[in-house]
Amino acid sequence: MSSKTKIVVLKAKELIYTAIFIALGILFIVLLIFMFAPKNKKTQQSSEASLYTPGVYTSSLSLNSQAVDVEVVVDETSIKSVRLVNLADSVAAMYPLVEPAMENLSEQIVENQSLSGLSYDESSQYTSMALAEAIGNALEKARTAE
Repeated sequence: MSSKTKIVVLKAKELIYTAIFIALGILFIVLLIFMFAPKNKKTQQSSEASLYTPGVYTSSLSLNSQAVDVEVVVDETSIKSVRLVNLADSVAAMYPLVEPAMENLSEQIVENQSLSGLSYDESSQYTSMALAEAIGNALEKARTAE
């Protein structure tokens, strides 16, 4: 029987380099899996639960060249109150629809916890829209950075 025996000579250096490259490849694959795998649902729920940074936030609204501040009080998950501050008597007299419009918007926003779906009185529609924009600016300041 004639069998040709082949002898393979491996150098230790080549084996070590191969093992190192295989280990690095496996490490790279594991790293990619951890980086791009979907996050745990509990982590996503906790970030969704915290919508706002708790505090008092204001936004200015200019009426007759005088600044009127809209104050929004929030906790981590909800809007607690919305009100006007620094409303001068002269501005209140010149714009009598500002206070009733703000009361109406405040009730709706605290009840719905959102600026969407607000209903405006026909008599104070434009005033309510300006106030809603100022409230939206204050809420943007309150939103948590993600």
